[in-house]
Amino acid sequence: MAVQPLNQSAQIPPELDRWNWGAFLLNWIWGIGNNTFIALLALIPLVNIVMIFVLGARGSRWAWRNGTWRDAEHFRRTQRNWAIAGLIVWVVSIGGCAATVGGVPYILKGNDAYHMTMDAIRADERVKAAIGNDLTDNFWIGGHINVEASGTGDAQFGIPIHGATGKGTVFSHLVRTAGQWSMRLLVVRVDGVEAPIVLKNEDHVPIPNAAIGI
Repeated sequence: MAVQPLNQSAQIPPELDRWNWGAFLLNWIWGIGNNTFIALLALIPLVNIVMIFVLGARGSRWAWRNGTWRDAEHFRRTQRNWAIAGLIVWVVSIGGCAATVGGVPYILKGNDAYHMTMDAIRADERVKAAIGNDLTDNFWIGGHINVEASGTGDAQFGIPIHGATGKGTVFSHLVRTAGQWSMRLLVVRVDGVEAPIVLKNEDHVPIPNAAIGI
């Protein structure tokens, strides 16, 4: 026996007229699944920022009016499933983004150019005196590495470091030729110290407060 749908023109029962998390989290996808095509406005840049909140606030009313429901429990269960699906999608998406961003330092630190930079500053007596013999890098670092198939490449780093006697930031630039990295620029700025420690400046970059002749 076919189930007779509720009167679609009837006003939504007050107990069902709530914030709709499925509509908020999945917006236009939820709209297609609930015959609420106004949700497609969420695909328009800038408009989508407002639309997702409109969907959250009015989504239950629109879904009730546009759908075919056996009873209130059927409606409640369906919208709850949409909310669960939306939560799963967002958790997976955020987790994927976090894993991607969190993996960047590992990628940078795994490169020979990075190891060359860290080995050079750890061997410098001036850096050890200012930072400490236990000098280490922070987890989050900045920079980029570009290596071409021909064996050429370029790398730049901004590396926060700290040790027993101080902390600072390492700035380095390296180039890759025929598969080998060479240091072009290596500067350590120690926190609280005006003059930087310049280990190499073959790029001839103007360095404020550096010693004359560097």
